[in-house]
Amino acid sequence: MLDTAEIRNSFQKLGVDLDQPEADRLLKRMDANGSLTITFDEFRDYFLWYPSAKVQDLFGYWKHSTVGQAATFYALSFQWTANTLFQKEMVTGMWWRHLVAGGIAGCVSRTATAPLDRIKTFYQVFGKKGECETLAKCFQSMIKEGGYISLWRGNGMNILKIAPESAVKFMSYEQIKKIIKGDSERELHIWERVLAGAGAGAFSQSAIYPMEVIKTRLTLRTTGQFDGIFHAARKIYRQEGFRAFYRGYAPNLMGILPYAGIDLAVYETLKRWYIARNPPKTGTGQKPPALVVLGCGMVSSICGQVSSYPLALVKTKLQANVGPVAMAENATLAVMKNIVTQEGFTGLYRGMGPNFMKAVPAVSISYVVYEHVREALGGHMT
Repeated sequence: MLDTAEIRNSFQKLGVDLDQPEADRLLKRMDANGSLTITFDEFRDYFLWYPSAKVQDLFGYWKHSTVGQAATFYALSFQWTANTLFQKEMVTGMWWRHLVAGGIAGCVSRTATAPLDRIKTFYQVFGKKGECETLAKCFQSMIKEGGYISLWRGNGMNILKIAPESAVKFMSYEQIKKIIKGDSERELHIWERVLAGAGAGAFSQSAIYPMEVIKTRLTLRTTGQFDGIFHAARKIYRQEGFRAFYRGYAPNLMGILPYAGIDLAVYETLKRWYIARNPPKTGTGQKPPALVVLGCGMVSSICGQVSSYPLALVKTKLQANVGPVAMAENATLAVMKNIVTQEGFTGLYRGMGPNFMKAVPAVSISYVVYEHVREALGGHMT
């Protein structure tokens, strides 16, 4: 026999939050004798003419048929998506929700922090020299050279780049987790989340790397050097060849794997840790407050950045193609050796200040926007 507690538990395993009043209504639809429980005969008779044996399809039909009976259940249809008849459509359509949410989150966060990103790039390539000796002088120098609008140089390509990058990263992360998890109902271990995050980072970076090189060149450009994205791409190709679009790919891949893996794994682990110690009220679902999501994003960003920053610095110098060392054989090792020789090991972390000033709010904004957009579209974390 089934009661409302078992019904709610079954829906929760399918990723659907069902409060007590909704469970009572669903039970009454099948409860022929008014006993407030469902016998096998009642369950069989209710689904006798439904052509599916899958639990997801049965629950989808059950809930949809209830919604269709009266206008009082109209709000229920939003939770399951107005145009969805069965739970199967929610599952099979989940990938594009993660794709759209990741793309929007990336665009919003990077636009908000574009000026700090440009200063970080200057520090990584040229160091604290001359007009960029301090953060304030660097701001003043950029404004003097190209006006306030110059603070957003490279942001157009950054948006074009970050939308597919974030979208592919989040979507890949969800899909890889599903592959690891299989049909199991268990929680993923920390190392499994690191593996999923690392794989998602590798997929996303490999897909958009030429755009990353163009973005770096546009960020460092002076007034009149490039007329736009396509002019920059043509000029780089004519002067340096196709291989220029993959300069710094090796240190980038080596850096993004630990960064993406640690970043995403720490974020989701912290969020689940909070939920486990602060159980949501009945029917509210697992939705931590925005400040908690921000905090999780900040901590995960710091962990990821510290682990991969030296490789990110080398990658940017190689992309900029500045100086004879960047053109040498085994350029990754040559650049690292040159920096350590001239500045010591601390030189591998130059620009970390503005990078943290940029990365912490950028990643936090990205996760908050992602959570809200994904939720609005009907997606859920695996």
